[in-house]
Amino acid sequence: MKDCLSIFVDESGDFGTYRPHSPYYIVTMLFHDQSYDISSQIQKLDEEMRHFGYEKDFVIHTAPLIRKEGMFFNVSPNQRRALFTKLFYFVMKSDIQYHAFVFEKRQFEDSFKLEGRMAKEMALFIRSNLSFFQSFRNVILYYDNGQYELNRILNAVLTTEIPQYEARIILPKDYKLFQAADLICTLQLLSLKAERGELSHSELLLFHSVRDLKKQFLKPIRKKLFA
Repeated sequence: MKDCLSIFVDESGDFGTYRPHSPYYIVTMLFHDQSYDISSQIQKLDEEMRHFGYEKDFVIHTAPLIRKEGMFFNVSPNQRRALFTKLFYFVMKSDIQYHAFVFEKRQFEDSFKLEGRMAKEMALFIRSNLSFFQSFRNVILYYDNGQYELNRILNAVLTTEIPQYEARIILPKDYKLFQAADLICTLQLLSLKAERGELSHSELLLFHSVRDLKKQFLKPIRKKLFA
């Protein structure tokens, strides 16, 4: 039996009613078998961030980075793309996997229906892969409690399906894998928007074209998909 599985969770979207600017709710579960050491990848990413002039606890929030918001307001498109790419390469070189749950909010009458579907799909995913989760002595959920509803769903599902589970509240600056989950959420959203021709000016400015986005980011990230 393996020792410990880390599950880092992040989300994109909210539980509000459907609105054109917020049509999806996406949840990413990122899995790391702690027997696989990724400290060298973390150290390399820290070194690369220092090269850009950022401290060790710098957090790459991919959505505001793309939209040029907050601390990224005065950062050039080339540097913002470079930051995104460095985090992407960290994900690709680390021994991790992910599964993303995507929900189109217009399909649900209210947030309660959305929550119910989320819980059902997460529970079904775990049951379908129960031998994997049961192969670990411990399973630890890492989440920043960013949204109360999601936190409630996660704890209800995992408590029911995985007896050896425990939860920890974290700060994004303390875990590169939480930032990795954020990046995957963003890529899932970009994939949906690219397929529907909905990429914004800011997104096209950073990724140049739909073709480049798919070739350089969307297609490679699927290699990390939980099979």
